[in-house]
Amino acid sequence: MTTAAVDPRAGRRCHNALNSLHATLYFSPDLGKEFGALGITHPGAVNFAVRAAAMGAVGPGTVTATFYNYKYDLVARHVPAVWETASPEQCLHARARAVDATLRRLLGEDVVASEEMAEAARLALRAAEACTRPARPLYAAYADLPVPEEPHLAYFHAATLLREHRGDGHLTALLSAGLDGLEAVVTHTATGRGTTPKWVFRTRGWNQEEWDATSERLRERGLLDGDGELTEAGVALRAGIESETDRLDRAPYEHLGAEGVVRLTELATGFARGALAAGAFPRDLLGKS
Repeated sequence: MTTAAVDPRAGRRCHNALNSLHATLYFSPDLGKEFGALGITHPGAVNFAVRAAAMGAVGPGTVTATFYNYKYDLVARHVPAVWETASPEQCLHARARAVDATLRRLLGEDVVASEEMAEAARLALRAAEACTRPARPLYAAYADLPVPEEPHLAYFHAATLLREHRGDGHLTALLSAGLDGLEAVVTHTATGRGTTPKWVFRTRGWNQEEWDATSERLRERGLLDGDGELTEAGVALRAGIESETDRLDRAPYEHLGAEGVVRLTELATGFARGALAAGAFPRDLLGKS
């Protein structure tokens, strides 16, 4: 077992590459097809069901707590009603079918069946061995699921584990920084790397009035300027959040070791670029407007 120190930035880069492919699922037409067959057609219901099903038939409070930046009113419109349409077990099976179809469509059969994919699965699963369950509810839920046999599905499963492990820790960092769900979104969008406001309104349940009120609070705290840009204090706060998230998420990458992290990042970046070139994401997803 390798536990040597790894540059936190290397772990973050590895996570970002893994997460880039993982995130394609949420924009995949294959997801809508599989969940539509179950009778779940509203995009919001699909989104909550596909990610929350691993926790079982939970209510809106649990989903809001673990997703963090969604408005409770939006969650409550679909949860727990969605479980009356399809059980969590049915949703997990639909999710697996959607993952399979999405990866085959975006990457191609040759990549899915390649030795590089099998190698990436082994490396990502090895990193996930060092993830821990306490205070990480979404990770813990997925960690209770079996590892798929096919390498591309095993890779996606491991990417999910690593994504949710880091994500759960990220929520701890956001709470410590004093940012609520929408404040977290507004400041992230202000970095230029977050979701555009229109996507936030469409998928998170917030509206322009709430966005503007949140921006005003952040200006009063000295984190945003009059143009909605991060101030020096805002930049420092976001940097501190990422550093704390790195600290809370260092175990998997130290367990994998520096060489393994470099190789997994290389493989994951190649897969992510292939998916991006295949049109995996909407063009207007990221940015400030």
